[in-house]
Amino acid sequence: MLQGSTTELRSERASLLMRAVVWLMKRRKPVFPHSPEGFREKLAQREPPQDAPMPAKFEKRFIVERRTVEGQEVVTLHPKSGPGEWHMLYFHGGGFVLPMFDVHWPLAAKLVETCGLSITLPLYNVVPESPASVQDALADACFAQLAEVHDPAKVVLCGDSAGGHMALTLALRLARAGGKQPGRLALFAPWLDLTMRDEAMRAVEPHDAMLKIGTLRATGAIYAGERDPASPECSPLHTSKEDLAQLPPTRIWTGRHDLFIVDSRTFASKLRDAGVDAKLYEYEAAPHVFMAITPTREAKDVFALMKDFLRG
Repeated sequence: MLQGSTTELRSERASLLMRAVVWLMKRRKPVFPHSPEGFREKLAQREPPQDAPMPAKFEKRFIVERRTVEGQEVVTLHPKSGPGEWHMLYFHGGGFVLPMFDVHWPLAAKLVETCGLSITLPLYNVVPESPASVQDALADACFAQLAEVHDPAKVVLCGDSAGGHMALTLALRLARAGGKQPGRLALFAPWLDLTMRDEAMRAVEPHDAMLKIGTLRATGAIYAGERDPASPECSPLHTSKEDLAQLPPTRIWTGRHDLFIVDSRTFASKLRDAGVDAKLYEYEAAPHVFMAITPTREAKDVFALMKDFLRG
């Protein structure tokens, strides 16, 4: 169990808007089928994945840069006033298998506008059409390019769900390699163990409107490929204490109706034990990646905490 100041309950009751959105979520077709068989069938039958297009109005709201890195599209948004003091490298979620959702664009916009930062969004190729190594190569190249033109100490790695996994594993690769390091690590409902082995998740599963243990295990196996899904390489929850100790100051945000909160608590405790400046923020009855519901009280609190995190 977490103790002291490592974890903080930021919201004891879901806001009315959050409850309304969750009510709608439960009545819509799930993003991820609720059975492994349904998930595999959906993948087998789908058309080539396409990222949700950036809203046209962003061209007026931000300075927009587009480029190709490792053969994949990368978009950067700057405030209209010019590049921010902090630059965020953000990896979108989607279980490694789904492209950029339309809700990721307003989430990115709110981070830029609330925190005054610039944000780079790699629109990475997804599995199984591309191997996980392609995603990692893009992440490595994006940070390397960014560190050439921006102070690495003012770079924050961030991502949601599987994107949180990508941000964390990038930070770990950079720490092991030495050299230039990011100044902050921020994780939104990160996927930390592909095997979903902690049985405490069973108590959370009925409340999670999006995620199911069996489907996630099937997704994780596809992502891992020939690797062991339980290895630290695939499941960073099991990273050694020595490697964790090299991570920069880290913040995690997770809802209590999110399967990933179980591993987030364990991971935050491991970070604390390794001597990392780490904190987990929890939100009662909030669903998976709730901060993408940007008008809610809970999401606004996340953005305010992120701004404070970058000030420190």
